[in-house]
Amino acid sequence: MIDRVATDSSSTHSNDKPRRTRRTRMTGAQRRQQLLEIGRTLFASKGFEGTSVEEIAAKAGVSKPVVYEHFGGKEGLYAVVVDREMRRLLDMVTSSLTAGHPRELCEQAAFALLDYIEEYTDGFRILVRDSPIPQSTGSFASLISDIATQVEDILGREFKSRGFDPKLAPLYAQALVGMVALTGQWWLDVRRPKKAEVAAHLVNLAWHGLDGLEQKPRLIGHRKA
Repeated sequence: MIDRVATDSSSTHSNDKPRRTRRTRMTGAQRRQQLLEIGRTLFASKGFEGTSVEEIAAKAGVSKPVVYEHFGGKEGLYAVVVDREMRRLLDMVTSSLTAGHPRELCEQAAFALLDYIEEYTDGFRILVRDSPIPQSTGSFASLISDIATQVEDILGREFKSRGFDPKLAPLYAQALVGMVALTGQWWLDVRRPKKAEVAAHLVNLAWHGLDGLEQKPRLIGHRKA
């Protein structure tokens, strides 16, 4: 499918012959991507209810039927935006867990979430809102649970090697990932202290507990910023 962007009014040469206007053509895939980017920005700033199909279409320079043709309406567009963001965050976290030392793995998980918040702020704002429609990949809470499952395997091995009950690994995994996710929501707006310092303090609490907190926590991994 080929969509037409916008046309400008015809102008004439000195001999009054009409000049042929140039039209910029956009493929169906390009138009779909454009609508996704526009929708993502509007949903992040205004929320689902505050965003209209009319506004999406106007910003794309198309008519409302074009939005319906690609996504079936605002709900369909929103569902695709959320699905893409959830997959992106999950991929960033799971692909970051490469270290062997459990403490460094905690650092990597914290950095991955904070990286996502910093690089894809609009996406995170959309994810942490309560979705008004069912999603194929679930809710933000279910996404956090998926990430916790990745951490659960790591903690289970560590618990077993230290003589702890590995059956408790899921509980600790949920607690650790939930702590990072909620802190990320807070950091989304304040952006203080710096990302590396936030990661260091998160791991400090997770690794040492309140009783053994370091006054000036340090990072042991290769990431320092």
